[in-house]
This record gives sequence, C-alpha cells and structure tokens, in this order.
Amino acid sequence: MVLDNENVYTENPEGQQNASEAPKKRGVLYDMTRKRDERSEVKKRRRKLAKRIALPIVCALLFVFVLNMLILPSTGSCRRVEPVTEYSGDNQYLTAFGRGTMLSAHRAGGDLAPEETKAAFELCMATTNVDIVEFDLHLTKDGELVLMHDHEVDRTSDGPIVFGKKGVKIQDKTLDELRRLNFGYNFQDPNTGEYVYRKEGANLDKVRILTLEEILNYLEAERSDGSLNYIIEIKDKGSVGKRAMDKLYAALTDERHYILDRTIVGTFNGDISKYIDKTYKQKGVKRSAGILEVLDFYFAFLWGVKQNPDKLNYDVLQIPMGLDGFYDLSTKAFIDYAHSLGIAVQYWTINDPNDMAKLQQNGADAIMTDNPELAYSVLRG
Repeated sequence: MVLDNENVYTENPEGQQNASEAPKKRGVLYDMTRKRDERSEVKKRRRKLAKRIALPIVCALLFVFVLNMLILPSTGSCRRVEPVTEYSGDNQYLTAFGRGTMLSAHRAGGDLAPEETKAAFELCMATTNVDIVEFDLHLTKDGELVLMHDHEVDRTSDGPIVFGKKGVKIQDKTLDELRRLNFGYNFQDPNTGEYVYRKEGANLDKVRILTLEEILNYLEAERSDGSLNYIIEIKDKGSVGKRAMDKLYAALTDERHYILDRTIVGTFNGDISKYIDKTYKQKGVKRSAGILEVLDFYFAFLWGVKQNPDKLNYDVLQIPMGLDGFYDLSTKAFIDYAHSLGIAVQYWTINDPNDMAKLQQNGADAIMTDNPELAYSVLRG
C-alpha cells in the first residue's frame, strides 16, 4: 500500500469507496440517535410537568376530602344559624314549637307485633296514642297496593315454604297468592321469644297481608277525629313505582277518607321523587327528602350555606341520628338550621330511650320507633 496526501487509500479503490460512505453512515446513525434522545428528553419533561401539575391537584382533592369528611363533620354541634325558638310558617310537620315531638310507630311498631300487619296496628291504637303511623307500599302483580317493607317475602313470612322457593317478590304475585302467607311466621314474642304465630291453632287472620284500602278504612274509623298522621313510603321504582304513586294519590284524596293533608310521602328512589314533584306537587302532595337531597342538605349545613327555601322540593327530612356519633344529624345546631328553612326533622329508627330524650330536647319534630310503648313513656312521661 502506498501513502498519498490526497487519499490514503489511492491504491485501494474498494477501500476508497468504503471510506467515502462511512461519514454518510455515521451521519444517519447520529441523526437517529439524536432524534431518539430528543424524544426521550421530551418525555422526561412531560413527566416532570405532569407531576408538577398532578401533585397540587391531588393535594387539593385530599384536603377537600379531609375537610368535608373529617374536619367539618366534627363541628356539627357548632351552630350555623341563630337558635330557632318559634315558627309561623305553613309546614304543619314542624311541630317542635307547638305540639312538640310527635311519636310515629315505625312499620306500625314492629318490635311489639308482626310489622305492618293488622295485629300491629291494633296494638298501636289500643295501647299508645301515636301521632303518626309509618308503613311501606308495594304494587302487586295484579295492581293492588299492599303493606310490606321488603321487596321479597322471605324475612317476615313463610313464603319459601308456601311458594317452594326463596326470593319471591311482591310485584311477582297477585293479592290472592300473597294472602296465603303468614306474615307473623318469623315474629318472636318480645317477652318469651316464642314464635307465637307458628303454633298450632294460632289465629292468622290478623297477620295476613293488608291492602292500603283496608288499613285506611280501619285507622280512619279508629281515629275519626282526623288526628292521625301518616308517613307512607313507595318502595317500588321505575314504571311500577309511578303506578303505585298514582294509586296512592287516588287513595289519599278518596272522599271516604281524605288524608292528603295529613300525609308525608317518602321514597328512596330518585326517579319517584322527581315524578312526585312533576305530577303531584301542585296537587298538594308533600314528600320527604331523598338520599341525595339529604346529603346536599347536610353539607349545606356544614358549610353554613344560606339556602332558598322556595327551591327545596321537600317539607321533611326523615333521617337517622348519624353514624356512631360521627356525621351527627341529631344536634340542635342541625335541627335549628333545618327549622330556619321551614323544614321539619323526623328521625328513624329510634329504639333507645336516651336517644329519644336527646332528640326531644334538641327539638326534633318526630321520632319513628319500633317500640311505640317505650317511646310514649319517654316522650309523654
């Protein structure tokens, strides 16, 4: 090989060709590497930017969560409004300043007799001067409104034995089929613990399923002075629930026992609440707040929001006391806030005498209890 100042490969044409191509190959590889590095750098910058943005957002959301779910609920006894000592509005269910805390028999007093049966209602009428009876309605397969809390018949009746299977729903059976059931089958006597309606020869006439018409005829005859109030809950949803509401309205306005002005309609189904507002609010139906409405109201209280009463579509809050002393809905501060907006506050299901006394002292408008005899001794004693 001969060295040359022009080209070290002058005697090697093939080598000269390879050398001339080498910079080109190195240039392509360099460009590819550079672009790859640039893309990697862009991704790194994007990740850093995302972290910078995400961290404050996560912290803010965490702060809002802690504030709403832990900090503010712990201030539930701190008043947001001035104490309410009188009421001159038109909500007849806001009774704390006149009639006092009303006594409502929850499911007609299910601790003392089989719930929502004639036996329970008769005990209410005979032993305690209850102000309100509370019960639930379902629509049967053949379009009858019947008293029943659960969607299925298993818990309170001998349905699995009679029908030969579990999980039978009210809406899937006719009234005649449901009349075959013993709705005292699983009831235990509170004193002896015995299943009194399983005994041979037990009178089952008063533990058969009731229609709305049957119970209204009975109750209105017992309290012919019109002093009895009602809390009636629609359990069905969708089209079935709407048909149930139509039938309930017809019963409430029946001239034989007109009780529209003494009844609060309740439901846990938002679609039925909207249906009531759209179809029956202007006709005089009054309802209780639904689940989401209660939550909205509670957090409005915690934040001290000055709400417009005219925009609240309900007249009554029907609520529990709270969750193990937290998220306390039973404080005087909360009750005063509701009363300042013309909203009555009724509590379920209150079976402890200390809770009854506390609610009465704080200004609750009503308590719903499974044991009206005990409640009567506390509230009226």
